[in-house]
Amino acid sequence: MQVNVEDVSSVKKILHIEIPENEVTRELDEAYDNLRKTAKIKGFRPGKVPRAVLERLYKKNISAEVSAKLIQESFENAVRETNLMYVGNPQIDPPELEEKSPYRYEAMLEIGPVIANIAFNGLSLKKHRWQVSEEEVEAQISRMKKDLTRQKPLEEIRPAQEGDIVLIDYEGFADGKPVPDIRKTENFALKIGAGHIVREIDTQLAGMNPGESKEIAVHFPESHPQERLADTDVTFRVTLKEIREEIPVELNEEFAKIFGKSSMDELKDQIRKNLKQGYENRSEQEMKEQIFSALIERHEFEVPDVWVEAELEGIIAETERTFSYHNVSMEEAGITKEILEQRYRDSAVKQVKRHLILNKIIEQENLTVSDEELDTAVKLMADALKKTPDEIRTHYKENTEELVYFKHTLLEKQALELIIKSSTVEETVPEPQASEK
Repeated sequence: MQVNVEDVSSVKKILHIEIPENEVTRELDEAYDNLRKTAKIKGFRPGKVPRAVLERLYKKNISAEVSAKLIQESFENAVRETNLMYVGNPQIDPPELEEKSPYRYEAMLEIGPVIANIAFNGLSLKKHRWQVSEEEVEAQISRMKKDLTRQKPLEEIRPAQEGDIVLIDYEGFADGKPVPDIRKTENFALKIGAGHIVREIDTQLAGMNPGESKEIAVHFPESHPQERLADTDVTFRVTLKEIREEIPVELNEEFAKIFGKSSMDELKDQIRKNLKQGYENRSEQEMKEQIFSALIERHEFEVPDVWVEAELEGIIAETERTFSYHNVSMEEAGITKEILEQRYRDSAVKQVKRHLILNKIIEQENLTVSDEELDTAVKLMADALKKTPDEIRTHYKENTEELVYFKHTLLEKQALELIIKSSTVEETVPEPQASEK
């Protein structure tokens, strides 16, 4: 067998593999001999069917079977011979097998990049000490109040007006036919004037009475985010079913108790604590962005497409979960997987590089997780999940792959802490306006 390696890039290779004619002939002979023993063909006794007859009836199947066997065995040998540690699945387009001829094929594969030691010392980092403002606390209280606000049908008999909350059914039509991107929706609650659907509908809902229906013409501009709706005319058939009013919520001890606090002051203290923790997380994330931007710029290397695709799949899956949580599909939002792949490919590449950089630092600095460190991390996780440490340990004993991943996250955390310790960190307090924004 002959094997030649073509370097497409530092992480992408093509194996040119040639299997000698005598091996091809031997495998074909063996395949036809085995077939002859079991083939049942009218006019011939078992085991006595001529090779020419078998070829006429089964040549295509035998060729496929033999080529698959040759590729499987030769590819494994070629990988061992070239010492290529490939990732993902190789791309092989099997050519047709020809008798009395060597069998040649190509295998495209990817390998992990060879990364030199990471020079992570001496980075200049900025750490923002974001401050929690009272305006943010009050804004959070307002959102909590809004979430608890209930509605009831309006007792007063009158037409709807701006600021009212109304319950409507609607469906979109173009040329008399339903528009797939505007599916029939029932019992949709909206506040007139908030523009939850389109502004033209808002303005014409005002003045309608409960039980009244109306057709509202809407022109979607060319800049509309849903391409299939851009620059189109749609007629909405709208039925106003009910006008509602909000039941005000009092900000008092009863309100605080809903959130597990005995007073509004205690609730606000908890909000400040949560906002402060959020800002600390934000500050840490900003530091990480600075670190990886600097290290990726210092160390250039390619990454396999298969790893990038895996990151993209994770991003897309998370996006789908987010839309699903809000009871909206990506199609309804005019977003396709292709759009997301284009939008986030660079982010996926950077994310792969981040993991590789941290892995290299873990390796070069011989970082390990001690039993004490693992025990501390388990206790912190138990507190966060409101479970006992023993429950967490039992889970990891039963799910060893998750334990390996958990330990690796601790190692990555160590690597980041090591980078920060070896860097110059300048702390700054952003302007209040930036914090509030």
